[in-house]
Amino acid sequence: MHFSVLQFPGSNCDQDCIHVLSDVLGHQANYLWHKEESLGNTDAVVVPGGFSYGDYLRTGSIAQFSPVMNAVKKFASEGGLVMGICNGFQILCETGLLPGALVRNRSLQFRCEQVYLKVPTQDSPYTREIAVEDVIRVPIAHGEGCYFADDETLEKLKANDQILFQYASADGEITDDSNPNGSLLNIAGICNEARNVCGMMPHPERASESILGEEGGLKIFEGMALHFQGAPLVGSKNR
Repeated sequence: MHFSVLQFPGSNCDQDCIHVLSDVLGHQANYLWHKEESLGNTDAVVVPGGFSYGDYLRTGSIAQFSPVMNAVKKFASEGGLVMGICNGFQILCETGLLPGALVRNRSLQFRCEQVYLKVPTQDSPYTREIAVEDVIRVPIAHGEGCYFADDETLEKLKANDQILFQYASADGEITDDSNPNGSLLNIAGICNEARNVCGMMPHPERASESILGEEGGLKIFEGMALHFQGAPLVGSKNR
C-alpha cells in the first residue's frame, strides 16, 4: 500500500508518520510537499500534526488553501482514504472535509499528556481493528483541541455513527474528568458520512511501537491497510 504524508511549513509529525507506515508496518510511504498539485499514485493520504504555517490566523486556516489540498479534496470525493492527525484534523475541518471546528482548550493551556480513548464503533477503516469494548492509550499535544459543532451537527454525527473516538477513563467511562480539552461529547475523532475521511486530535503514530510502551495506535493504521486490501469488516456492531 502506498501512503502519502503531506508536509506544510511547520509540520513536525510527518517523520513519525513515515516511520510507522514504512518501518513498522512495511508499506510504502513518501512525503508530499504542500505546493504539489497532484497526489500521484497514492492509496491513502495522511495529514500530520504540527503547526502548519505557524498557526497564523487560526489553526489550519492557511493550509486549507495549499495547492495539495485541492488534490486531497478530489481524492476524498472519489472515496480515497484520508486521515488527519491533530493539526491535520484542524485542516480537514477548515477545508470542509469534516464538520465542526477545533477551538482553544477550555483550560486555555497547551495539553501534552497520555489519554484514554473509547471506540464507539468498528464501522470504519480506522476503527475496524479495535474492539468496541477496548480502550487504547494515546498521547495528545495540542492547544486548540476542543471539538465544537452546533447541536444539529452533533445530532447528525451521533445518528450517522460518525464519532470514532471519545476521551474516556481507563475503564472506558465517558466522563468530564477524562476530557482533556472540553470537546463536546468528549469527541476525540470523527469521520465523514462516507466514512473514508477521518480526523483525530490524539497521535496514534506515537503509540504504535512496544518500545514506546503503547501499540494501540498501530491498529488504526493497520485498519486502513486492511480496508484498502479489501479485507471484510469483522465485528461491526452497527453495519
